[in-house]
Amino acid sequence: MPPKRSTRHSSGPATRGSQQTLAFSSSKVSKPSTPTATTSQKSKLAQSISSLTPEDIDTKDVGHVSSEAAIAQQASAEVERVSKKEERTEEEERAAKVTDAQIRKYWRERENERRAPRVHQQELGVEEKVLRLFDISSQYGPCIGIARMKRWVRANKLGLNPPIEVLAVLLKEEEKGNAKIERAHVDELMSSKSVIEEA
Repeated sequence: MPPKRSTRHSSGPATRGSQQTLAFSSSKVSKPSTPTATTSQKSKLAQSISSLTPEDIDTKDVGHVSSEAAIAQQASAEVERVSKKEERTEEEERAAKVTDAQIRKYWRERENERRAPRVHQQELGVEEKVLRLFDISSQYGPCIGIARMKRWVRANKLGLNPPIEVLAVLLKEEEKGNAKIERAHVDELMSSKSVIEEA
């Protein structure tokens, strides 16, 4: 048996006055609106703007830095910190002991998790493949506008357990003097400019 309605009145239509009826032909606005500026206020504003000279406008350089420059700064700071052997962290010491065979094994394990091999990455080395996998792994945070080393350190500090093999690859590439390794491939793609030629 369905539950009974608990109403004060009979189950008939609503009593008149309890609810307003809808009227579609009325020109009355039911929502409050913000007052618009009058023409005199607009003209005063236009006069004050037109009377300004370039010397009156205080331009400040907010120090816009391109993504590439920011990553270069971050990478150089991380390289300086890591190059000082006495300041190395426990993770960096472990990563220094990772061999190339362990990195290849790590990559094979990641590749075996997939149904099909990565066809578009056949010409890349194992190190670049490992780093690109790290780039697209969103659980470690955004990869655009941040150096790979800084991203790895940040993820580690947050307890996200980034792969030690990624740090090992980064350290080995920095020892070789490869400065471009710090910038994510996705970052390069997102900040590139394409030229469309008309036929």
